[in-house]
Amino acid sequence: MRPGRRGSRPRTRRRPAHEDATAALVVAVDRGRYRCLAEPGADGERAVTAMRARELGRKGVVVGDRVALVGDVSGAADTLARIVRVEPRTSELRRTADDTDPFERIVVANADRLVIVTALADPEPRPRMIDRQLVAAYDAGMDPLLCLTKADLADPAELIAEYAPLGFPCVATRRGGDLGELREHLSGRTSVLVGHSGVGKSTLVNALVPDAARAVGDVNAVTGRGRHTSSSAIALELPGADGWIIDTPGVRSFGLAHVDPANVLGAFEDLAEGAAERCPPQCDHFQDDCGLDEWVAEGHAGKARLDSLRRLLASREGEAD
Repeated sequence: MRPGRRGSRPRTRRRPAHEDATAALVVAVDRGRYRCLAEPGADGERAVTAMRARELGRKGVVVGDRVALVGDVSGAADTLARIVRVEPRTSELRRTADDTDPFERIVVANADRLVIVTALADPEPRPRMIDRQLVAAYDAGMDPLLCLTKADLADPAELIAEYAPLGFPCVATRRGGDLGELREHLSGRTSVLVGHSGVGKSTLVNALVPDAARAVGDVNAVTGRGRHTSSSAIALELPGADGWIIDTPGVRSFGLAHVDPANVLGAFEDLAEGAAERCPPQCDHFQDDCGLDEWVAEGHAGKARLDSLRRLLASREGEAD
């Protein structure tokens, strides 16, 4: 038998273990190149540029991923390492283009706090967008935080009261104001900032990480929408190695086609117990015989909590304003 052009050496599915690979954190992605922080937290910490190894197949690599690098991991100019392994993720923040899109996109990995950034004015707050991002947080198993910017332009009390029944923290900030309360919520955590354009995410990032130099844009006076000043996600370490924040590009929609309603209910422990005991099979929690109404009437949970749950479940239908 005549050997093929590639020789007669038998092919194997076995892949090298790369046991001596260097641990790294992906902090930015740009056109097929991955900016990584090799040996994060160690004395030899350094920035390394890498590409995906062919052996990863179709497995994606996103900001926040913990990876293994081989090749030239010195971080010297004009060198390129290879990402040969993506370590198991603790969380994945996902979204789809819209609610009918079957293809989900992982925005960031391994974050444990979702900071929903919303302006109180210029542009006006969009509660349905907030609701949808809350659903994404609960689906990912992340702790939400609502950060209301531009409190010097409008009173945050009404919006804070609207979300109080859900029991997660809310903070209000103003341009040039003290960010001490926000820093406390970010301390020691990996937090991802999300929000539509113009709400002030990049302004917050520049204040929290003074050398970040994230571009800041204005709100369009005609449409009331912001301009996309951040074109890609980037992870930045907080001063004093006190955690990480991941800034993301502004979004105008947040599709939830991938979300299982059970994951949203699971975030409401006081209601999840009632659903397990009282609700009929396949209950969508909107039907007439939903057992949660009786559960609340008996005092096991507050009506405001049930109203919030139903609002979040309803937010999965139709796109945000």
